[in-house]
Formats: sequence, structure tokens, C-alpha cells
Amino acid sequence: MSFRAVYPAATKFKYIAQTISKIVDEIPFTATPDGLFVKTLSSDKTTMIILQIPVTAFEEYQCEDEKVTFIVDADEFSKISKRGTRNDLVEIELDKENRRLKIGFIDKKTGVTRTFYAELKEGVVEELGEPNVELPVIARMLTDTFKNALRDAKIVDEEVEIIAEGEERLIIRSITPQREYYNIMERDKALISFRSTVEKAHARYSLELLEATLKATTAAEALTLEFGEGLPLKLTFDLPGGSTLTYWVAPRTG
Repeated sequence: MSFRAVYPAATKFKYIAQTISKIVDEIPFTATPDGLFVKTLSSDKTTMIILQIPVTAFEEYQCEDEKVTFIVDADEFSKISKRGTRNDLVEIELDKENRRLKIGFIDKKTGVTRTFYAELKEGVVEELGEPNVELPVIARMLTDTFKNALRDAKIVDEEVEIIAEGEERLIIRSITPQREYYNIMERDKALISFRSTVEKAHARYSLELLEATLKATTAAEALTLEFGEGLPLKLTFDLPGGSTLTYWVAPRTG
């Protein structure tokens, strides 16, 4: 046993797994003495996902090596994770000898344990760097605010525009020749906080890519949105125990 961890909330874990599986076909995990991490790109390179779960977020955590890596099928991992209930702990244990990952659900009330084994995939976990870009606009909001804005915008179009005006206002809008949608958010109202180092910024993004992040809104109460003129969008969801789930989404051009 080179890696074993027990996560305290199966429902939160389920939403994290579902969110990642919407973006990628395989999930490359890296475990270190500091925690469990995922950093991967979608096949079309339009989205990067970064999951960081520090050791303090787990009820139990053992990692015998400086770094342990393993890859699992995203769809299978998501399907197994869905079997967790609000009463369950999640136990993850790497079985290198048999090339599989043990995923167990332990009922906190009865002690009953249900165990699944997922086959490990062949491959090497790449070390990826984040986009080296400075994003001048930073807005913090409740996840429900963001979720509702995307769902509203989809009624109009498959593309959304995000605009920063001055130091007070963020606009999410969707426009077609016949229809329009605007969501105007201001600091200390819909926005928990807002900071911009530019007078104005504007960028367009695919709603399909952004909708893939929405499962994370169930596991997080707040998020930080960062972007700039024609630059990638960075969304950071705050998860329990100091964990974070970050998305980088490429802008639309042309």
C-alpha cells in the first residue's frame, strides 16, 4: 500500500468526480505527502482542470513516497463516485500489485462498507504548467450567482460575453440579432468583491465549456472569476477543507 486516504464527505467527492469527468476521458492523480492533486487538459486543449485536496482535508491520509501517480477512467470513476451517500466516508487505496484503485464507501452510522475496484489505465502523468498570463480582473461571487447567469445566457445563445467596467461592475451577457440577455453585477451587491487594474475588459467564451463546470457549484459555496481582454477565463471553486477546483477556459476569437 503506497497510498490510502479517507475523505469525509462522499456527496462532495461525487460532485468533484462528475465535474472532472465532463472534461476529460482519463483522470491523472498525483499523491504526495501534502495531498492529492489532478492537473490535466481536455483533449481539444480548450480547458485545463486543477484539483488540489490538501492532506488536512482528509480524515486519514497515508502516502509512503514523495510522489505516487495513477490514472483511472473518468467515466468509471464518476459512476462509482455517484454511489456514495451523505452518510458515507470515501476510502481510496491504491493497489499497485493488481493495477487497480480501491474505492470504498463507509457508512458513518452503521459502519457498513461497500467496495469497488477500478482498473488503472496505462500511461504517464504529465507535469503541466498553468497558463503564464496575468489576468487583470478578479471577481468573487457565490456559485449560485454564476450558475444562474450561465443558465439564463443559454436561453439566448451558445456563447457568453464577460465584461468588466471600471472598478465596480461585471457584466455577463449573451446577444443574438433578435435576442439579448444582460446580468449586471456590482461590488458589494451580487459580487462579494471586485478588483480590476484596467478601465475595461471584454472576452467571449463557449457556454458549453462553462456549463461543464456547473457540477462544482454543488460542492462549493463561492468562486473566484479572473479574466482579461481576449484572455483565458480562470474559475476557482472553494471546496471544503481548503481544497480548490480550478478551471482555465480558452476564449473565443474571431
